[in-house]
Amino acid sequence: MEQGSAREGVRPAYAPGAFSRAPADGRMPEARVPEQARVPEQARGEQAGVERAGGRPADGEQARGEHTHSEPPAPRVVQRHSVRGQILDALRAALVDGELVPGQVYSAPALGARFGVSATPVREAMQRLAVEGAVEVVPNRGFRVSERGPRELAELAEVRALIEVPVMLSLARTIPAHRWCGLRPLAEATVTAAAVGDRAAYAESDRAFHRAVLMLSGNEQLVAVADELHRRSQWPLVSGPATRRADLLADASEHTALLDALVSQDLAVVQALVREHFAGADR
Repeated sequence: MEQGSAREGVRPAYAPGAFSRAPADGRMPEARVPEQARVPEQARGEQAGVERAGGRPADGEQARGEHTHSEPPAPRVVQRHSVRGQILDALRAALVDGELVPGQVYSAPALGARFGVSATPVREAMQRLAVEGAVEVVPNRGFRVSERGPRELAELAEVRALIEVPVMLSLARTIPAHRWCGLRPLAEATVTAAAVGDRAAYAESDRAFHRAVLMLSGNEQLVAVADELHRRSQWPLVSGPATRRADLLADASEHTALLDALVSQDLAVVQALVREHFAGADR
């Protein structure tokens, strides 16, 4: 199951597909970058002129020797972080889709050139992925996509089950039915993404559903830890077939079945569904 935007067809500015499959020599092909996603040049402040009338400044104007400047455009920092965030989303989607190949090394300047931005936001995004364990820093070369095997995936599924199963059983006893019904659109979003075989969209909507369920516990630290484990469980293995659409649909249907069991407070079904759901991550 563990494969997001919740709306079908909504993708980040740097969407999956900006990468083509990497060739055998490891070089990245040119990316398709939307024109509106490129970083605009920073607006420059212009010095205001001071008109004189009779040797005295006009009303409301600065005295001789003083200059007025436009305010430093605050959006500069916002824009920079926005670009970094878009690149981070795109790189995560590329990991899920297998477009960033395990074992391959990618440099920030090369990826930046293909995104139409400087290497800085790409490097910052890659550093974040390194913290998450998705890539490894290779000095003087760039970042190598981490290689993962079935055992790591199984271990992640086991830890997630240890965290989420008891929490969901506790919530099933205490959360009223109408609160669970409010999560129905999130469950349906996973079905929508699975129906079109969009693995990146499914991954995000899948996490959004689980995050919303766990947030009902009121434990923000638990939600953060579970979400991090969930994200790591979505990266592809070193080798193996790509996740099939049928597998995505099967996992997505478990979300709606789980909601039904939570509404009816059927604890046995809740436990069985959650464990089966995590076991599906090994597919």
